[in-house]
Formats: sequence, C-alpha cells, structure tokens
Amino acid sequence: MMVKPLKRIGIILIIIILLPAAFFSIYEIGSLSSSEKVIEEIYNNQLDAILYSVNQFSEDVVSSWTNKININSVLETLRPEQFADELSKLQRENPIKQIFIVDDLKLENLRIFSPPSPEIKKISFENDGAPEDAKFRSAVKSLVRNNTNKIIRLYTYRRGGYRKIESVQTNLSDNSILLIFLLDNEDKQPRICGMFVDPINFIRRTLGPKLQEVSQGKFIISVMRGENNQRVYITESTSAREISLKKQLWLLPSFNLSIVLKGTTIQSLVKSRYYVSLVLIIILNLVLIAGVWFVFRNIRQEIQLAQIKSDFVSNVSHELRTPLALISMFSETLEMGRVRSEDRKKEYYGIISQEASRLSRIVNKILSFSQIEAGKRKYNFDIVDINEIIQKIYNTYNFHMQNNGFVFTFEPDESLPLLRADSEAISEAVINLIDNAAKYSKDKKVINIKTAQSNDSVFIEVKDEGIGISAENQKRIFEKFYRVTSGDIHNTKGTGLGLTLVKHIMEAHKGSISLFSTPGKGSTFRLNFNLNNDSISMEKK
Repeated sequence: MMVKPLKRIGIILIIIILLPAAFFSIYEIGSLSSSEKVIEEIYNNQLDAILYSVNQFSEDVVSSWTNKININSVLETLRPEQFADELSKLQRENPIKQIFIVDDLKLENLRIFSPPSPEIKKISFENDGAPEDAKFRSAVKSLVRNNTNKIIRLYTYRRGGYRKIESVQTNLSDNSILLIFLLDNEDKQPRICGMFVDPINFIRRTLGPKLQEVSQGKFIISVMRGENNQRVYITESTSAREISLKKQLWLLPSFNLSIVLKGTTIQSLVKSRYYVSLVLIIILNLVLIAGVWFVFRNIRQEIQLAQIKSDFVSNVSHELRTPLALISMFSETLEMGRVRSEDRKKEYYGIISQEASRLSRIVNKILSFSQIEAGKRKYNFDIVDINEIIQKIYNTYNFHMQNNGFVFTFEPDESLPLLRADSEAISEAVINLIDNAAKYSKDKKVINIKTAQSNDSVFIEVKDEGIGISAENQKRIFEKFYRVTSGDIHNTKGTGLGLTLVKHIMEAHKGSISLFSTPGKGSTFRLNFNLNNDSISMEKK
C-alpha cells in the first residue's frame, strides 16, 4: 500500500525539479564554451583597442613633427635661417638623427640637416676615405631610389588631400628607421622629406609614458624587436609569460607591441571562469538532488509513520478485543450458572484473571508510551537489588510459562552490587522482554533470565530459542510502532511499543540495551547498567 504513493511522489519530484534542473544544466554546460569564447573575444577586442590607441598615438606624434616641418618649409624662401633653426629645435627635442629634403624623385636640390649638437649623434658610416657628408648623401639617394613605389603612393595620397607617412627600413649600422612624407609647395609639386629616427629612443622617450598610461596597472605592455622578440621596453618588470595579443607598430615595422593581463593570461582567466561556472552548476545540481532526496525521505518517513500508526491501531484493537472477548465470554458463562463443577469454575476464574492482567499490561504499556511521548514519564530512583526484582518477576510468571509448555529458568549472580534504579521501570522492561520471547518462540520454548557483572557494568539478560531477528530488522526494532513486515514475526500480533519502552527506560537509567540474534536460532536481549555513572552502585554488606 505504501509503495505506490511513494513511487508517485518520487516521479513527481523528478519531473518537477530534477528534470528541469538536468535540462538547464545540460544547456548551460553546452553554452559555457561559446560564452567563454565570447568573453575571450571581448577581452581580445579590448586589448586590440589598447594597442590601436598606442599605434595611433605614435602616428599622431610623428604627424605633429611633419606638420611643424611643413609649416616652416612654406616660409623657407623668406626666412631660411629660421627654418634651419626650427629643424634643429625639432631634432634636439625629439629622437630625430637627421632630416633631408629633396625637390623630386630626380633627387635635385638635396639638402641635409644634421643634429644641432654633438650630444645627438648623427648617422655615421664605416671609414673608406670618403667624407661623411658624401657617404650620407649617397645613402639617402639610394634609399629614395629603392623606395620609388612608396613615394609615388605618397603623391597619390597627397592629391587626395591626405598626408601619409611611409616607413622605410634603412639597414644602417645604427638600425635607424627612415620616415618619408611630402612637404607642401605652393607653386610646384610637393617636395620629399625624410627623417632618420632612432627607434629605441622613440619607443622609450615618446611611447613609454603613453604605454604606462594605458596599462593602468591592469596590463603589462612590452615592445619587442625582430623575429627573435628582443624586448626593448616593458611597462612593468615581470618574468616571461605567454603573450595574449601582439601587434606591429605602424611606423616601426620591425617592432611589435605585445600585451598581457596583469596576474594572469586571458586563456587562464577564461578557463578559470569556465571551471568556476561548471563547478557552480554541479554544486547547484547536487544541492537540488540533496533537497529532493531530503523531501522524499521525509515524505517517506511520514507515510511510513502513518502506516505504522494505522497498523498500531489495528494491532491494539486486536490485542484489546481478544482478552475482552474472553473475559466477557467466561464471566457471562459463570453469571448464568452454566458451570456446575468447582474445578471448571476455578479454571474460568483463572482465565478471567489472566486475561484481565494481560489487558492491564496492554493498557499500561500504552499509557507509559503516552507519558514518554508527552515528556511526563517520571522515574523513582532508589537503592534496589536487581536479583530481588527479577526473582519476583520469575515467581509471578513461572507457573503461567510452565502451563504453556515453556522451560523457564533464572540464573542470578549473587555477587551483584546494589544499584540506584527504578524497580517498577526495570520490572516493566524485563516483562516486555519476557512477553516478546514467549510470543516469538515456536518449536523451542525455552526462556532463560540471567544477571551478571562484566567489567564496569551489571546486566540483565533475557534469552530465547525462538525464530530470531534478521540483521536488517535489528536496526529498527527499537523504533516506536515498528514491527517486522514479513514472516512469522509479522503474523504475531503486538503493539510495536514494547522494545521502544525498554530502550527509553534504559536511557533514563543511563544504560543501554544490546541485541544478539540469529534467524532460526533465537535472540538475546541484554540490559546494561553502567556502574561509573549517576546510577550509583553499592556493595552488598
């Protein structure tokens, strides 16, 4: 009866909670990778924007130099000395080694402007006996001729109203970079101008402050040269790490900008976010599963308790009805005078008394349990002799047991100390164990009561050779209302309260109850009283 509603409740919980959670988890786990790719792309776009801003800044700086040269070149014919001074000032304030101006690709009217002071080293050549100026002029002409296509593009851009700067690799001994652009000329074709720039100084002096500014303490930006990635500048000292993004410097093609997140890489950050999200999803599912199991277990327990209470009411009704029916039947027979024999009357009176005692025990058991449940059960502790209590019980039950075919024995240990205990409660516990032993003894009707002392405890042992209890049921027989649901035990009627009362009584005495049982070979219940706790023991005098 209980299995079907439990199965229905389990299916409902799975459909309402676990299945949606499972679908959601599968969807989220499937979308984690794409989500993390989007995050990685966003980070890369952000880093790309940073590198773009650095490149744009470098071009803006050089454009400002070209604008100064262009403005002054327009007035060169009027004030040639001022023009030379302006170029000298520009070279002094910036990492520009030398500047040249030529009218056209025919290289007519080539003029060279050298650094204004010895501190700024101009381009030098190996000594082959020719003057330095002649060597430089020859080098300039060679560079212009070799890059005719780039200069032609500059003219094209200029006709479109845009001044562009072209970068030329010089292969000079000092690794200078040549930047070529066009100067405005009011009457004639624009002139060609070139600046030999020291790339290392340009990066450190000009780009360095900008790189520090855009890094914001969150990124590490470095500039590297060539394919061997020789580092020439870095915003913050750090050990070599995996580069998140790398871009070429527009004006310095042989140099690359690289950027990484400070403290971690984008890949590790994305991976970390992926695993954190995955762990959170797993934890969420585990919590849901635990919650569903907790709810299901509580519902199962409530259903089991309701079933047990229903069985309890049925069993108690049967237990009460049997003695009441016998008492009613035999008392009615005696009242109507149908029994003539005195022996038969005595027998009927005995049955009525026996059933009345049985009825009283059932009612007392229910009342005791009710007091325990309400927390009103009180115990009267006194100094008692365990053997005397058991002996009284034995004397009361001996005749009844023998009449029912039992071998009923009592083995007292005369050396037991006196205990501080409730004699009525102990009697109730032992009687419950005797009743159980009698109920569940089938072919071998043997019940033995024994008292003894072991180490720091005194125990009462009730042993039978009945049907025994399985290991699975031994874990639950002390629960209230619990009765075994199969086999011979289930067929024997009872309230399911006896062992619960015994356990509560032993706990009140700060003792314990032990069970040793094998199916088909009987059971042994042992009530243990600890001599080292508040149940004070006294040696017999």
